Amino acid sequence: MKIAVFGATGRTGRPFCEQALERGHEIVVHARSPDRVPFTDDRVTVVEGDAYTGDGVSEAVEGVDAVVSVLGQGDGSPNNLLTVAGDYITDAMTEAGVSRFVTLVGAGVREDGESVSLGGKMMGVLLKLLARDVLEDAEFHVESIRETNLEWTVVRAPRLSEGDPMGTYRAGEIDLGFDAIDRGDVARFILDCLEDNRYVREMPKVGPA
Repeated sequence: MKIAVFGATGRTGRPFCEQALERGHEIVVHARSPDRVPFTDDRVTVVEGDAYTGDGVSEAVEGVDAVVSVLGQGDGSPNNLLTVAGDYITDAMTEAGVSRFVTLVGAGVREDGESVSLGGKMMGVLLKLLARDVLEDAEFHVESIRETNLEWTVVRAPRLSEGDPMGTYRAGEIDLGFDAIDRGDVARFILDCLEDNRYVREMPKVGPA
């Protein structure tokens, strides 16, 4: 499989790309700073650009089998990063005839009528108090994706840790409160969704096993 990856140089993108290469896939890395791309493999193509402005997005998705976004807001990021970049990505996919899309958001994004545990409700309150812009950006991003005809999957993850992956996970309609999951395990789940065509047009949660 040939996979275009947005956010590939980030803390979740790096383990995703490493695992994709280990599984024999090709990757197209879209990056603002190509010199930050740590992967040296003949199955890696680097496209310079900025997803927030749309620069290089069409080139990155052309001819791939699937697209993954693990973009995340950091210091100095625009408040609407996921929404704006996501629209550029999905528009480019539609134009290129690429249908499979997996994107990562926080577990604070809810589905209508979804049952939420007490811990999840408490976490939701904290997010609205401390990171309202991030939560609203993710919610708008998901709303926009759901309006497309793409074969999308929205992966919802709780607090992300790193450095100690378990190599497994729980996924689906699971309760998440103050759980944390390693970024490497989230990457594994995203790859499993792509390879097994899991959760098409669904919003599974993923958490520690």
